[in-house]
Amino acid sequence: MDIISHGLWGGLSSGQKNKKMFWTAFAIGVSPDLFSFGLLFAGRILGLVSGPDWSAGPPDPASIPQFVDSFYNVTHSLVIFALVFGLVWFIRKKPFIPLFAWAAHIVLDIFTHSVDFYPTPFLWPVSDFVIDGISWGQPIIFFPNLVLLVIGFFVWWWSKKKNNT
Repeated sequence: MDIISHGLWGGLSSGQKNKKMFWTAFAIGVSPDLFSFGLLFAGRILGLVSGPDWSAGPPDPASIPQFVDSFYNVTHSLVIFALVFGLVWFIRKKPFIPLFAWAAHIVLDIFTHSVDFYPTPFLWPVSDFVIDGISWGQPIIFFPNLVLLVIGFFVWWWSKKKNNT
């Protein structure tokens, strides 16, 4: 799924309490991609790393630096999410709800990434099992995603409006 949709789904799924919670969940929702491919793009812009050519679409995964794979595995694992969520809950003595935006990111990616380019390693490091989803760039995924986001935000807005009157 595209990074903005991840943020919007994160905010919608676990940040409805107030604006601060929404933006926290939005940031957590985009962070798995920022901590993997975002670092690659930033490094390329700054001239610190060389990377693949994206001009003709997704490049050969072998041309992507190894650090991206490492960060991708960590940030796209429900196992790692569960450990971090549990640790944060233990430290805070209560769950930190915006972290569910991270889990939402992973779950959405499981079904919207094909095995051809960065399938979601949601069981890493326990297993390398992945699901061959449909790429989020395909119209059958992309357009329904947009429609569902619009519906979700309309329902949220409507419910807030209804509760304030």
